[in-house]
Amino acid sequence: MSTDATLGEICVAAVADTFRGDGEIFASGMGTIPMLGARLARATFEPDLLVSDGEAFFVANDLPVGGTDKEIEGWIPFRSVFDTLWGGRRHVVMGATQIDRYGNQNIANIGPWAQPKAQLLGVRGAPGNTINHTTTYFIGNHTSRCFVEKVDTVSGIGYDRAAEMGPWVQEHHEIRRVVTNLAVLDFATPDHRMRLASVHPGVSVDDVVAATGFELVIDGDVPTTRTPTDEELSVLRDVLDPRSFRDRELPAPA
Repeated sequence: MSTDATLGEICVAAVADTFRGDGEIFASGMGTIPMLGARLARATFEPDLLVSDGEAFFVANDLPVGGTDKEIEGWIPFRSVFDTLWGGRRHVVMGATQIDRYGNQNIANIGPWAQPKAQLLGVRGAPGNTINHTTTYFIGNHTSRCFVEKVDTVSGIGYDRAAEMGPWVQEHHEIRRVVTNLAVLDFATPDHRMRLASVHPGVSVDDVVAATGFELVIDGDVPTTRTPTDEELSVLRDVLDPRSFRDRELPAPA
């Protein structure tokens, strides 16, 4: 493992790890680090993943961020994404403006629905994603304003709501992980409350607790998030992101 990896590179590798074992599905990343995570996974340890250019094609080569030299292996216009979504053969990495202990996610508005303080994206595809296939979240700025006791609007459903919706939804619903600039979190607890799975190098458990607006599940000694391998760093730096976009999606160091 490399000792000179940047925070952006650690986050990309952590997102890539969420695709381990997925096999031949559509790996869809919303944003630079999520997209790089999907492409890094496909380029190194999960070669059967289908990765798009973010526009209309599946690509066969290791396409860099902003690259146009595509080896096309399939056609995936936006309308066709829904066919893949309904069938469950997709794993998406989305963002979240708010998220709670059960993984309910909000990207719609801040404040009451009837008269919000801020209008955001709307619920967009979050309901269909979280009901039909695996979802992971990447949150570039881990704060108590984002990790909240109760989200203002539910865009993507969490485990408590999935349980209320019956066996079919429970079978297809999975929030695999939440990757942030501080830590990796999951829901590997009996009641599917959010658990602190690892802290990034240089981050303490207390740092994460202080930045979270609800009580996290903490099981004993929390490990440190792995750093990328030399192979992963080579692919990331030389092929997928030679212009280092990965570190621009994170807050500037204090």
